[in-house]
Amino acid sequence: MQRPNILWYCTDQQRFDTIAALGNYHIRTPRLDEFASTGVSFTHAYCQSPICTPSRASFLTGMYPSALAVNGNGIEQFPSHYEDRLIPHVLSQVGYDCGLVGKLHLSSAALGQEKRVDDGYRYLQYSHDHKGPNVFGHDYAEWLRQQGVNPGNLMQTPVKASNYRDGAHRQSFGGLREPSVNQDNIPSHLHQTYWCTEKAIEFIQKNRSTEQPWFLSVNPFDPHPPFDAPLSYYQRYDPVQLPGANFRSTDLPHQQKLVKAGIDFQSEPNLPEQWQDKKVQAAYYAMIEQIDTEFGRLIDFLDQTGQRQNTIIIFMSDHGEMLGDHGLMLKGCRFYEGLVRVPLIISYPVRFQQDVIMSTLVELVDLVPTLYDSLGFPIPYYVQGQSLHKLLTEKTTEHRDSVRCEFYGAIDYPDQTLATMYRNRQWKLVNYHHKGIYELYNLDQDPWEYQDLSTDPSWQDQKWALIQKSFDATVSALPPMTPRIQPY
Repeated sequence: MQRPNILWYCTDQQRFDTIAALGNYHIRTPRLDEFASTGVSFTHAYCQSPICTPSRASFLTGMYPSALAVNGNGIEQFPSHYEDRLIPHVLSQVGYDCGLVGKLHLSSAALGQEKRVDDGYRYLQYSHDHKGPNVFGHDYAEWLRQQGVNPGNLMQTPVKASNYRDGAHRQSFGGLREPSVNQDNIPSHLHQTYWCTEKAIEFIQKNRSTEQPWFLSVNPFDPHPPFDAPLSYYQRYDPVQLPGANFRSTDLPHQQKLVKAGIDFQSEPNLPEQWQDKKVQAAYYAMIEQIDTEFGRLIDFLDQTGQRQNTIIIFMSDHGEMLGDHGLMLKGCRFYEGLVRVPLIISYPVRFQQDVIMSTLVELVDLVPTLYDSLGFPIPYYVQGQSLHKLLTEKTTEHRDSVRCEFYGAIDYPDQTLATMYRNRQWKLVNYHHKGIYELYNLDQDPWEYQDLSTDPSWQDQKWALIQKSFDATVSALPPMTPRIQPY
């Protein structure tokens, strides 16, 4: 049997609660709803770091960020000694034709096209975001010129590296850019999200060896801030009718305690209305609806060319977005559900279950071993994730008892905070290391994490039991040693 193609569609900064069929009745995602009916939707999927580079390095290798020593954004280069652990590299060595459209972000992208190792991608159409038309190697900007459009008139100027730490206060970095009839953002037919589908189709149509399978990573920048949806999508949402942020008055004192401790984050706490949270939510949902359209267009192409049935498709995001929850915008060293829990839908019609919604705890580090299993390859010793293959093919929900997430100085902020999260079905523990600060949430009774129980005398035994489990999980996340060849 011909090996399956693999389409790995990864959005940027999309929360778990942004798909209509999975419970959000304020957003329109008809194509993702339809796609979910053809596969397995995981409602409790967790990234391994709430920041781009460590998360992406992790889910492309099946290793934890700390095991790779890829803990944050801004690094010069992904470690070359681990390049052969990147799944596109592995697949390229066994005959797959590998391509990437959009973001890569395994290393710093601040200066344009990032340094690459031998990542396995033969075809590369690179666009970290829809800013900076004159930076070197920006393939999306070149495409705009081919459309007869001056990208300088459409695309924003990137925030300078020297201004990164105040990015949340800059509209072009993390603010709301509300379009109007007289002043649109980038129109949908010229948008980077649209371009990603165009180039994905171009790759799939490429001349390759007879029956040669392909692997394609499609990584649009949206719905990453700034919140700058095209007018044609933004007009579909009435901010007044949206629920806005998950917020209670007790959130601000708690966040101020964390700020006082110096814990890194891209924004300072504020009332949601000060963030214009409902308009931001409207723009964010509009950006996701455009993704929905373009993802659907790609699925249609696979159907039209007879490739859909023999293609494993993964739809996911690298991490979430606070979106005003608890008074915060953007991302950083927090582990709230909106930030670390992401959408994950996997479909392969000829082998995987269909129309299944599963609340089992899973991690993004589980994806690479899932692909190894699905292709019939042995899982390498260094892979730390646990394959989802049985969940996808059998009527079982048994997988993980817990999930974990790391933040090890992940962004260029003063404190270089170290923190970890451990959660099981009921409880979430956060440890801000070297701060003497914990968070403890009973997610059964408090799913939006309003009531921190870590200092409540009634819950100290529970806290310390979870601290031990978290410590054990952290130790177990160390890089696995090479297999023994002698009984010493």
